[in-house]
Amino acid sequence: MADTRTAGAAGAANEAEPADAMPEPAPGAGAGADADAGADASERPPRSRRPIKPMRSAKGTKAAESAESGSVPGKPAVTAQAASATVTAAATAAASDTVAVDAVGAADAVGGADAGKQPRSVRVVLLALMIAMLLAMLDNMIIGTAMPTIVGELGGLEHLSWVVTAYTLATAASTPIWGKLGDMYGRKGVFMTSIVLFLIGSALSGMAQDMGQLIGFRAIQGLGAGGLMVGVMAIIGDLIPPRERGKYQGMMAGVMALAMIGGPLVGGTITDHWGWRWSFYINLPLGVVALIAISAVLHLPKKRVDARIDYLGAALLTVGITAIVLVTTWGGTEYAWGSARIMELIGIGVAALIGFLFVQTKAAAPVMPLHIFRSRNFALMSVVGFVAGFVMFGAVLFLPLYQQSVQGASATNSGLLLLPMLGAMLVTSMVAGRVTTSTGRYKAFPIVGSALMVIGLYLLSLMDTDTSRLTSGVYMAVVGAGMGCLMQITMLVSQNSVEMKDMGVASSSTTLFRTLGSSFGVAIMGALFNNRVQDVMSERAGALGSKVTEQSAQLDAASLAKLPVAAREAYQHAVASGTHSAFLLGAVVAVVALVGAVFVKEVPLRGAGSASGGSGDAAGEKPAEAV
Repeated sequence: MADTRTAGAAGAANEAEPADAMPEPAPGAGAGADADAGADASERPPRSRRPIKPMRSAKGTKAAESAESGSVPGKPAVTAQAASATVTAAATAAASDTVAVDAVGAADAVGGADAGKQPRSVRVVLLALMIAMLLAMLDNMIIGTAMPTIVGELGGLEHLSWVVTAYTLATAASTPIWGKLGDMYGRKGVFMTSIVLFLIGSALSGMAQDMGQLIGFRAIQGLGAGGLMVGVMAIIGDLIPPRERGKYQGMMAGVMALAMIGGPLVGGTITDHWGWRWSFYINLPLGVVALIAISAVLHLPKKRVDARIDYLGAALLTVGITAIVLVTTWGGTEYAWGSARIMELIGIGVAALIGFLFVQTKAAAPVMPLHIFRSRNFALMSVVGFVAGFVMFGAVLFLPLYQQSVQGASATNSGLLLLPMLGAMLVTSMVAGRVTTSTGRYKAFPIVGSALMVIGLYLLSLMDTDTSRLTSGVYMAVVGAGMGCLMQITMLVSQNSVEMKDMGVASSSTTLFRTLGSSFGVAIMGALFNNRVQDVMSERAGALGSKVTEQSAQLDAASLAKLPVAAREAYQHAVASGTHSAFLLGAVVAVVALVGAVFVKEVPLRGAGSASGGSGDAAGEKPAEAV
């Protein structure tokens, strides 16, 4: 089965519908169009809802005819696309209460004007989605800077790591569940539920009176956060055709950069002036704005799948993911890698995941349908996304540590230390998005991005105690450029490789693999870094060096300043040696992404200017109703 969805409104409007342009099944019917099915348009059930919906190829001609005749066929075909798309208002039926906005191809077919405009409702929805994405990404960045103050007021230093671990566990475990629920019951309601749950967790966390309460409330917050990123990606997948989706990569990369750079600054400012509780309360007004905008403007059809929720599969997957995250969190820190507790968790995780795979072959509505992995592109993008998460979060962890310990940078503006990497990531992501939109092709970007990551990580591994900030900044920019070519392209290709009925699980699976990659990256690179730092400290500072790094190989600025000069210099060499080992490992792992990217099969993305038909795993499938 080919690897991409096809469908472009323009082609369908300007030429006869080819034999392989499949019609779209009714939303919520539980089955998507298949490239090999060859279903006839006459088999499509009648539709009753009339929301604004994304552009679709097989519907281009019908939408154009509707605009000319002043009638709406069943449910009006509508797009939510980029600013360059042509927008035409289709006449509504007497019972219709929603304006239908058609695709650029349909507009061209009827000679419509207004090129370059974008539906106002789409811009409002996208703004709300970006706010939700910001909430999901900003939270941990803000909380990190407030941790010392939280411990000072609530106590419970020995449980401090669980404030982050509980959130991470809940987010990772709930991610695939949210994706599946959106596919089964409609994305709007499920997404709004995740926002509400996140806000409840934020409010409760701000009111916590001890460390135990805070950890429990952070878990609630994490459950909601698991649905935020998945909901954003899946809704964008519904609203924006794959070829047009590239235009929004810069927007999403900008949100990521804003969270990583501004998070520590905002967190420090809020904690200093308002108190640590406002680090959680700050989510409430932003979340309410997103809720109001989505509730008022986004009109997705309600879905209802008759099949029961796969509770057993969900439970097994949750246990498996929880065990994996705990292994990567505790291994080498709370427990030795070879300890009985870690071995038990590995055994539980492996058994749960094997059981999960078996259950998925029998379930009527599996949480993660295994057939999506039959697509070569989807499977390869899952690997590339895992590696990208592995490398990115490892770099985010160790680069500030190196610059603070070795280059003497201030920890106060730690987010700014990543500016060369994040700036390059933002620029290349925007360029990759624009090129993808204009050409409909994408294979070069995973290859170039993976190659740049390999080169950049190898360059970072060459840094020592004499490396200047300018030089390290250039190395970071190379890595950032590679990430910019990968971060959004992996999601785009993954979504384009499945049927519309699986959009949610595709988005959640890609997000999950990236999350697991980050967990493994931090754990494995961290273990390598810690071991190397301790070895070098023992070699250069003897017993004093071993004592300094006995509790932790990562010293903060205050602890570093208290060390004797000889021990401080030894620690600087140790950190340089540790980052060398960590980044060298990252370069080796990035080679896996490069190999996978080479085997990606490129099929031009469907879009406003593409012809109908083509091939791909989801050929003939159409986006579900949107705004």
